Amino acid sequence: MAFNDLPIDTLKRKINEVKRFLSISLSISNAHTVDFYTRDVWSTFMCVSPEVVLHSISSTDGRMEAVEEKENTTFGFCNASKKLVDISALLRAARAHSFPGLGVSMQLEELMENLTLIYGDTIAGESSDKVPVPDEFMNCKKAHEVHAMSEVVASLAECCRVKQVIDVGSGKGYLCSYLSMQFNLQVFGIDSSSTNTHGAQERNRKLKKFSKAYQKQNRASGNQALDSEDGSKQHSRNCENSDGNKNFITKGKGRFVAQEETSDLSKRVSSDLSASDNATLDPSDWDAGSSFLSTLSLDVIEDASPRVHPSQLSLEERERRKRDNLERKEREGRRNDSDSSLFSPLTSYVTEETELKTLITELEDAVLVGLHTCGDLAPSSLRMFGAKQELRAVCSVGCCYHLLSEEFDQDRQGCVSGVCGFPMSQYLKDQACFCGRNARMSACLALERVSAGGGLPMESLFYRAVLHVILQDHYDCFKSEKRVGNVYSKASSFVDYVRRALRKLDLDETKLSDGDIQSYHDRYTPRMNEMVAFNMLKVTLAPCIEGLILLDRLCYLKEQENVSHSALVQLFDPLQSPRCYAVIGIKESTVCLNTKAGSAAV
Repeated sequence: MAFNDLPIDTLKRKINEVKRFLSISLSISNAHTVDFYTRDVWSTFMCVSPEVVLHSISSTDGRMEAVEEKENTTFGFCNASKKLVDISALLRAARAHSFPGLGVSMQLEELMENLTLIYGDTIAGESSDKVPVPDEFMNCKKAHEVHAMSEVVASLAECCRVKQVIDVGSGKGYLCSYLSMQFNLQVFGIDSSSTNTHGAQERNRKLKKFSKAYQKQNRASGNQALDSEDGSKQHSRNCENSDGNKNFITKGKGRFVAQEETSDLSKRVSSDLSASDNATLDPSDWDAGSSFLSTLSLDVIEDASPRVHPSQLSLEERERRKRDNLERKEREGRRNDSDSSLFSPLTSYVTEETELKTLITELEDAVLVGLHTCGDLAPSSLRMFGAKQELRAVCSVGCCYHLLSEEFDQDRQGCVSGVCGFPMSQYLKDQACFCGRNARMSACLALERVSAGGGLPMESLFYRAVLHVILQDHYDCFKSEKRVGNVYSKASSFVDYVRRALRKLDLDETKLSDGDIQSYHDRYTPRMNEMVAFNMLKVTLAPCIEGLILLDRLCYLKEQENVSHSALVQLFDPLQSPRCYAVIGIKESTVCLNTKAGSAAV
């Protein structure tokens, strides 16, 4: 079977299995943590003690033997009361229906082997001297992601015989810069944030400065020793020596360049880059009262950079974007041939309706990529790939599932022009498939990190839930539209936390004494283990919800007549990058470039 493609009938069967499991268990993921005590969530869903739940989760070693389901139960839930009565049965089912447990994805190595099988030696390409991009310019997580994804994207470009790449949601341009400098690809980075675009331009300018300095120093050294691997495809990686010191090594045309040769140069540039790279999500903007996800640490979830639709932009911002794109086009008009492989960032909000040739006048056939495209941008990029003939392949890694819009959500929040992020496939649309906002928030949790000891910020979640009890008992506006935000990080105690929250909500804090407030903390502290156990169940179910979203995207590609090959591929180590799966697609006309490989694929 060419490309080891998963037959669509098999895919639909896997989707049905996950849907059936989630139809029983999704109620846990959709329970709101803020309401945990006001709605007595534990008693509503559970018929086992929190101690039993925590012990069962902590003692699970991945080798749970299948046993016969208890009578009148399904996946551990009582058929009559709908409550959980058998935690072991739920854990077994969750493991079997999690995305890794479904057995539908391939590893990076398997993808590369499949590309070689189909396209023969076309992916070998021609090697050339390339400039190493030191890892000082990226943190460890980003370097891991960029190195792995760039290898796939460069191979897809060679398979499709294209030299252009379009990166949607390009952010600060890490992947774009790497692809252009290491693989001589012409990369266009599109981001809806003008701040990100300006940051990417500045970052790319400094990387070019490093590149020129490196090349000048390398020519002066005259060290051009060759070995037997002349002509091999160049790649970059981090190597750790016996002393624990990391050396950046570039291997290409048989030449090995140690980091010591580039460290002085990189330090001159990376110190400037660090200032623009340190911008992160402002914790003060989080709403701890709106969702379970809002109070989770960045060690356990992916950070979010939501897109802003043009209709929500200020007039000043719209004018700024027009100026930015006009300046970009003027620069491109002045660019000479020797500069043609450089990264070009531009600011635009893109959907499948976007006319790419209007944005990029010199556009040719290209590979479409997205590294952790936020919310609806991931499904939009897949729809764009299906609709645009010039896009020959796609490699999309999504994130921020809590920002997805859902077609069958009664509120229909976030849908643009009636087009929603989930479901994508006609197969799930016909079934009116729906997850729910809280469940999608739970899907952002990183099971591998929690299992490795990452933990959850339970005290902050506990504080917020108890605060909700206080608001319900003493204030009529406990469902206020105002947000509590990240008050926890500034509070010295529970009493201080509540008083800060009341002030932020513009409520009269004099109604309660310190003793009144502390009494709530003392009353619910013995029940904190209920919240810990319940949220660990949410973490356990997270890979199942993520799996349904990913299977829907793969199913969408398989429904497209012009897509010849599609797969889900694990690109990253989930401990380093929890959103580690890429949706890969290749258009029909790019197949059989190699006659022999084409014959084998039939």
